[in-house]
Amino acid sequence: MEKSLDSGQILTSLVEILEEITQDWDTELSGKIGADTLLMNDLTFESIDVVMLIVAIEERFKKTGMPFEELLMIDGRYVDDLRVSELVSFLETHLNGGGA
Repeated sequence: MEKSLDSGQILTSLVEILEEITQDWDTELSGKIGADTLLMNDLTFESIDVVMLIVAIEERFKKTGMPFEELLMIDGRYVDDLRVSELVSFLETHLNGGGA
């Protein structure tokens, strides 16, 4: 049985992924990426960037097929923005065997 990941480990990995993706970007963020960082507002993410992020997450955690649409859509519409902490909670559930 695989060891489960806690939210701190997931946050650390996620911040590393986000820093890699955004290293050459001119973002609105002052300071470091953290749990309260907003993907669209602070990091100037666009839809294609979200797709790149999902691929990077699946590669990093070696798990594909997670239901990211649960996180990205509400009532059939895409969410306006997403906090890093929301992504951490989602990943904690789905990487540790919870969820569908």
